[in-house]
Amino acid sequence: MKGRASIHRDFTVSQIDDRLYSAFIEHMGRAIYGGIYEPEHPTANEHGFRKDVLELVRGLNIPAIRYPGGNFVSAYKWEDGVGPKEDRPVRLDLAWRSKETNQVGINEFAKWAEDAGIEMMLAVNLGTRGIEEARNFVEYCNHPSGTYWSDLRRSHGVEKPYGVNMWCLGNEMDGPWQIGHMEAKEYGRLADETSKAVKAFNRGIETVVCGSSNDAMATYPEWERQVLEECYENVDYISLHKYFGNNSRDSLNYFAKIEETGRYIQAIGGVIDYVKAKKRAKNDVYICFDEWNVWYHNREQDSKNWHVWDWPEAPPLLEEDYNLEDAIFVGGLLNEFIRRSDRVRIACIAQLVNVIAPIRTRTGGPAWATTIYYPYQFASLYGRGTALNVAVDCPRYDARVAQDVKYLDVSAVLAPDGRSLAVFAVNRHPEEPMEVDMALHGFAGARVIEHKVMGGDASEAREANTCEQPNRIVPRDGSGLGVEDSALQGTLPPFSYSMVRLALD
Repeated sequence: MKGRASIHRDFTVSQIDDRLYSAFIEHMGRAIYGGIYEPEHPTANEHGFRKDVLELVRGLNIPAIRYPGGNFVSAYKWEDGVGPKEDRPVRLDLAWRSKETNQVGINEFAKWAEDAGIEMMLAVNLGTRGIEEARNFVEYCNHPSGTYWSDLRRSHGVEKPYGVNMWCLGNEMDGPWQIGHMEAKEYGRLADETSKAVKAFNRGIETVVCGSSNDAMATYPEWERQVLEECYENVDYISLHKYFGNNSRDSLNYFAKIEETGRYIQAIGGVIDYVKAKKRAKNDVYICFDEWNVWYHNREQDSKNWHVWDWPEAPPLLEEDYNLEDAIFVGGLLNEFIRRSDRVRIACIAQLVNVIAPIRTRTGGPAWATTIYYPYQFASLYGRGTALNVAVDCPRYDARVAQDVKYLDVSAVLAPDGRSLAVFAVNRHPEEPMEVDMALHGFAGARVIEHKVMGGDASEAREANTCEQPNRIVPRDGSGLGVEDSALQGTLPPFSYSMVRLALD
């Protein structure tokens, strides 16, 4: 099987916002308690955070992290998580039917984020609360001193404000499962007024309004239109969420869901353009794909559990054992975000630790990287700069969710200094290698300096990394790719994800 591609230095998509490689963590399952925070763990630092987890997190070079939810935020009182820990109330979390001890609140999480080198992206509760509570939260976090909420923060031992510039206006407000679910126009009005109040603190603040919780919702994409017509001029992003699975064990159909995601982004981009034109607005609104990941391995069983269990603390929930197939899928999905980086400025893998996550832990034991950690890491480390158009010609196939799907999936990013090019390539075919010839136009002196591969054998599709075998599926050094006649030439193994870096003169 042969595939051709053409990459030209001057044919660009967009400057990639570094926040395209952001993450999300929620008070859910063992994401916080037993994930990032475990005071009794042998590696815990003076604040109770696991240093082995921090090391894995730092390896991802995450620019921003969305917190504290998620469904959790729609009934959350942020005030419960500040002040002396012994005085904090234990609450019932209705979203995930568990107890919340509030031992980690905004100040503890801010310390963790600082240690991890990550900027916070905070969500406000617009389910059971509203403008006043959002305003107070921003004042607590961002105002220097001399007011009730800023001085309360200082009394809690935090003198300097956090200066949080990204604020999410609720979560999945289109979903009937959401506590405080609203109709589109109702939510759009509340989001508009909340955004204006939040932005009054500082001109640099950006807000994210809730779009559809997935593209299968009956209200999609009319929800986006109605919401944006109420708040377009006062928000910066609209959120999209989408989770993926392969219950049918059909790898090619699974991989084709990336094409479905492209249509989702394109459709909402069209809605944004329509509303902007209708309102004669001068500002631009972009997409924040602030929840995405593979979620299906334990989904049915988890759903049965959390609807009946008796309010446990930090129960194991959504702890997916990701396999090779999932890693290849995630690599392809990141390619789609790179190709759509003119629309998608922020994207958050959901979630970061234990709960559908690239990092897993055992209570009192080790932490390890799941298979999806690695394509996410490669994109975050080397997918920053300018996204380039990649023209691909290769054999195709039809699937249930999309037709005319290419077996060869490629994205390319020119580094900010112009001295290196990263190529991310997926051969979706389960059996046949792909002979590739990628023409490189305007890249003088290109030479391969790094080549990493995952996969190559579809019989390993269901193999996963576990606590007992944490390195079962990891990247290895690739071979057989080189630059000849101004083209990247060679062979991509079947059923594989590859990251290739080229140095440029």
